Amino acid sequence: MKKTILASTIGLFLGMGAAQAEVTLYDYKEGTSAYEDAYVAGSLDFHKNRGDAQNAYSLNLDASYDRTISTPDRDISYGAGLLGTVSRGGAKGDKSKDAYTFDAGITVDNYFVPGSNGGFWYGSAYAQKIGSPEDFFEDDTFTKATIGVGYGRVTNVTPMAKAMRVIDELVRRNVLRAKPSVGVYQDVARIIAKQDEYQSRYGYKDYEIKWISDIEAVIQRSGVANNFGAVGTLKARDVLIDENISTRRIGWKVRAGLSYIGTNFDGLTNKPGLELGGEYHVPLSNQTQFSDEAVFNAILNDGDNGYNFNNNLSVTHEIDDRIDWENVWNLNYAKNSNNGDDVTTNKLSSTFAYEIANSLDFTTTASLTNVSGSSSIDSASADGTDRALTMGVRYRLR
Repeated sequence: MKKTILASTIGLFLGMGAAQAEVTLYDYKEGTSAYEDAYVAGSLDFHKNRGDAQNAYSLNLDASYDRTISTPDRDISYGAGLLGTVSRGGAKGDKSKDAYTFDAGITVDNYFVPGSNGGFWYGSAYAQKIGSPEDFFEDDTFTKATIGVGYGRVTNVTPMAKAMRVIDELVRRNVLRAKPSVGVYQDVARIIAKQDEYQSRYGYKDYEIKWISDIEAVIQRSGVANNFGAVGTLKARDVLIDENISTRRIGWKVRAGLSYIGTNFDGLTNKPGLELGGEYHVPLSNQTQFSDEAVFNAILNDGDNGYNFNNNLSVTHEIDDRIDWENVWNLNYAKNSNNGDDVTTNKLSSTFAYEIANSLDFTTTASLTNVSGSSSIDSASADGTDRALTMGVRYRLR
């Protein structure tokens, strides 16, 4: 009886040890890393409703690029986006209209103590242009430069997510007898994080051979490999090159700064401003990422001040290797410094992205947009609720 109890106790502790050894995204210890997202997406709506005098259409093109470089000393984030629309209504005499929104920005966070999760000072610049190509120089433009201080750090754990996918696939294919230690995952993730370095050193065409062979060498040394061989190499390449694993991040930041507003959409120029911001990122599981980013901006205009608050909350879930479910809630509040409008806009969207081929997704998006507090009579910005179901394609450049 005592032997049975002893054996059960040992088994319990071994089971607890195995559970504690389960690898998670939190096990990744970042030194220097970089990640980037670059997409081009398009959709076309072509129809003729009852009573329409002509065919109506709407063509949308959305391109975006974001890159973050993290080192112990600083984080550098920059990006740009372009949203263009060409449309025509169904009423007699309706003509084709085109419009665009372009924006670009950069933020540099410099840590007072390199490698810490503590304080930093930052500088940023942002510009946005909205309008029509026919009236390029008449378009609305917003420009801002900010300097301030902040606290916290956000870690890119995408390399660990990829390492976990590679090893899971190798175990499933019986290339590995069992999952290796956390240290092996860590070593594999560090090599994955150096993809850009391998590209620079060995060239874009040939870097994959050296990159994947170095990953293979780490796994071979773990002692759990049966025979890596061609199967292991091909499966590792499938995951690292052909699969699109969404960006995974952990951590939080808060910041406050003073801004210089060069120009804004209300026609104000050369005004001081205030910026407050925060972001929080956490993986709810190895397949699910939660992110929330908020920023408050104020333009100081001799008592007739303008305000803007924007909060972007997203949850992305990897249903399987080919399907991602992306959900976003964007809340925007704006107080116009000219006409005093207090406009609140809520937009909910849910997107299923199915990977058709390497870097090419078929997307289906349902969205709901509500605007309240606007005095505008323009259909695009007037009070009310819009609903849409859009299907399109999205190409991942990087």
